Amino acid sequence: MAGTGGTDRLVVRAKDRVADGVVALTLARPDGGRLPDWAPGAHVDLTLASGATRQYSLCGDRWDAHTYRVAVLREAVDVGGRGGSAYVHDELAVGDTVGFGGPRNHFPMVPAARYLFVAGGIGITPLLPMVGQAELVDADWALLYGGRSRDSMAFRDELARFGDRVRLHPQDEAGLLPLASFVGEADEGTVVYCCGPGPLLGAIEDATAHRPPHLLRTERFTDAELGAPVRDEPFVVELARTGVTVTVGPELSVLEAARRVGATALSSCEQGTCGTCETAVLAGVPDHRDSVLADHERAAGDCLFPCVSRSCTDRLVLDL
Repeated sequence: MAGTGGTDRLVVRAKDRVADGVVALTLARPDGGRLPDWAPGAHVDLTLASGATRQYSLCGDRWDAHTYRVAVLREAVDVGGRGGSAYVHDELAVGDTVGFGGPRNHFPMVPAARYLFVAGGIGITPLLPMVGQAELVDADWALLYGGRSRDSMAFRDELARFGDRVRLHPQDEAGLLPLASFVGEADEGTVVYCCGPGPLLGAIEDATAHRPPHLLRTERFTDAELGAPVRDEPFVVELARTGVTVTVGPELSVLEAARRVGATALSSCEQGTCGTCETAVLAGVPDHRDSVLADHERAAGDCLFPCVSRSCTDRLVLDL
């Protein structure tokens, strides 16, 4: 069996093709033991044989205490992939093991009278358990699910049991998703969840711009395009647990600078998308540059992701 590093391991119990370019992995502990509980929106970190760590949304049965399921889209390295998905598709086999961490949830499902779910491509994965939860609690809900083609859209068979609550919208048959008509008339008791590629998230933000911002919740699989940092000048970071300070220049991330003076901080993607390195801010104003926090969470200013975020002020005090 191929093994990986990591503090814990999962073994691949099944590997199934669920759409063109998408495989689903069923994962379990080697001894069959209980796995940590999770809630809709959660993801796990998987460490592959190369040492690379990737984040995948859990999309199986949350009530199954002994297996996890994730789905992996094959991405071309030259158009934004980093090689992890090719390894999963071409080399990872049933019986192999992967390191894992988590689950973590930066896309939680909040209570609401009504839900509208919008998925683009592999963005269906975190929404699939949300649909199940909405059905379980007898909430009013609907799902608009788009993809390049019908054959590229994973879990269609699982969604078929929900009837007309689910609208499949293959782009080669029907064009772009009709976002304005789907979410435009939603009342203030409706929460909209959307996951998919950057252009879809930008379009859903435009379509819901008239609504209170906390009623739209999105998750990105790639980092958002950002402008220049608020400030170019160096700033000081104080590590509150030790009292050590370090100056962070433009050539260093806060995470790198903190590690140079002995801080221990977990991290994974180091691109501001996975949420692993979330750190509490005790003083100062962070310059948020992640793709995790919602607008109201950024405004609170009580945490940051030091792999990408910086400072608006001369000094930041962090819980490190």
